[in-house]
Amino acid sequence: MEPTLSKPRHYRAAIYILAASNAAALFVAAKLVLSLEPHDRISVRRGGALTALGFVYFMTLFELLNVFALYTGAGARFRHKYRLSCGDVLDITNKLVSAVQAALSCLTGAVVCLWSCTRDFMRSSHYMSEAYAWFGAAYFFYDIWSMYMVHVQMHTGVDYFKSKLQRKLSKNGDAQLSSGDGAVAKRQTRPSFLAYCRHEPVILMHHLFIGGFGFLVIVYLRGDLGDCTFGFVYLMELSTPFVSLRGILSRLRLKASRAYLVNGLLMLATFFLCRVISLPYVCLMYSRVLGLSYFEAIKSLPTGCKVSICILLLPQLYWFYLMSAGALKMLVGAGGGAAAAAADGAGDERRS
Repeated sequence: MEPTLSKPRHYRAAIYILAASNAAALFVAAKLVLSLEPHDRISVRRGGALTALGFVYFMTLFELLNVFALYTGAGARFRHKYRLSCGDVLDITNKLVSAVQAALSCLTGAVVCLWSCTRDFMRSSHYMSEAYAWFGAAYFFYDIWSMYMVHVQMHTGVDYFKSKLQRKLSKNGDAQLSSGDGAVAKRQTRPSFLAYCRHEPVILMHHLFIGGFGFLVIVYLRGDLGDCTFGFVYLMELSTPFVSLRGILSRLRLKASRAYLVNGLLMLATFFLCRVISLPYVCLMYSRVLGLSYFEAIKSLPTGCKVSICILLLPQLYWFYLMSAGALKMLVGAGGGAAAAAADGAGDERRS
């Protein structure tokens, strides 16, 4: 049965409210920082406001996409065409929000690199680096919740909006919500959040590391050093939209399409440029500034900096290997296999 509400105005009101809240959060966040000078720092008060606005922005975007997909005629037709369950919908919208976050991160990285890397590599800073650290940190904690919602829906078939929007938006009638078109929900006990954490420890620790320690490095622990390096770290997200689209095309059962192949090659290229060689390139820039050889410059880095580079770089090398193995099998026509399956799993690991 199709997800429906008792009256069209209910979901329309939800869409209007969520869209207005989402746009307002981004607008207010921009107003908080666009009046600053490039070299200004972000105060704790301003940063706290940016983090709160970040939570509002990413959570309302996720909810807006879900309401549209589950409660509108266009959403129903789209789900019916691709035989999507509610779990599929939540996973797709989660990946769309991830792609939006990546676009904002890349915009920040471009601004920071154009400003800081063309001046004093060691000292020049731009307020966008700290501003997005505050705003974007909210994404990684929001996404833990969002992925848990996807996990619950996938493993139990519990209606996502039944307890959230149905009571709020459908007070005068039976708003029934199914698991999806052509799908029979397997009802199981709702997994606890701790059970989810035990199920996905790697991605959980990854999010906590980036959203917690990464935030502290950019905002506090770097001292008076510039942020050219952080601009390249932000640009590492350039591959994320392609990784997200890969997962979405897979959900739409389009893995045999030309779009899936082209997107996979673009994903591989951007992943290599932005996640595999970007940090080594920054180290090369650093060595030229110091007038040292490449390995002498790396050796001169503080231990904490070298450890952080390894934590960032080593998983990227592993994921790139899995993606390359899967892409090679696809190109030579040897579909299936463990490497291809592993590459799909690496492709779904889209948050960095």
